[in-house]
Amino acid sequence: MQKEKTAAKQPLEKDEAKVEHKRKVVVVPGDLVTAERKKLGQNVFIESGKIYSDSLGITYPDSSVAYVVPLSGRYIPHKDDLIVGIVERETVKGYMVGINSIYQCYLSAEKCRDRLQKGSIISAKVDSVNEVNEADLFDVRVFYGGEIISVSPPKVPRIIGKNGSMLSVLKQGTGCNLLVGRNGWVWIKGGDCQKLVKAIKLVESEAHLDNLTVRVEEFLKEKKVN
Repeated sequence: MQKEKTAAKQPLEKDEAKVEHKRKVVVVPGDLVTAERKKLGQNVFIESGKIYSDSLGITYPDSSVAYVVPLSGRYIPHKDDLIVGIVERETVKGYMVGINSIYQCYLSAEKCRDRLQKGSIISAKVDSVNEVNEADLFDVRVFYGGEIISVSPPKVPRIIGKNGSMLSVLKQGTGCNLLVGRNGWVWIKGGDCQKLVKAIKLVESEAHLDNLTVRVEEFLKEKKVN
């Protein structure tokens, strides 16, 4: 199947991300998303006037925008994303930070209160992204202790939940401190980390299903994690 036009990989618009759609359909690359004329979102392309998926994911037929939420994939940085990163090396004027992406990420020393070391865990926001998806960071926070677990970046919105609802359930059910980066790295510390990790993996594996919050709450009420 030859593509006439590929949609730009831009973040979902605010109104698109907030709208709740009752109907959802799982699609694979090449599946028809819609034959209607709609604004193009992420992970779709046009052929012969129809819109098709270029990813394995979920689409919402009732949305005014044609897009697919992928079920897997690597992180691509976007301006203002909150990420969790690990300092990989120091440069003359700053640091190179790993952000679970194939793209480089730079943090200027001028934007850090303290000198960082290789292996330091931080959270930061993406300040800018250039034409080859290399990102600059700002608004840095350094974490002391804790650990990082990795999840699929497309599943991050489900782990956070609407208005932070799933995040609240995870915190209250485990007593852990955690910060979820849009890049798919989650910093966790304290509380029942073993149960938290299993709960997050549950969210990740069942992100495409309805009533997920209820199942997670029931899981967290169990006395013992096998």
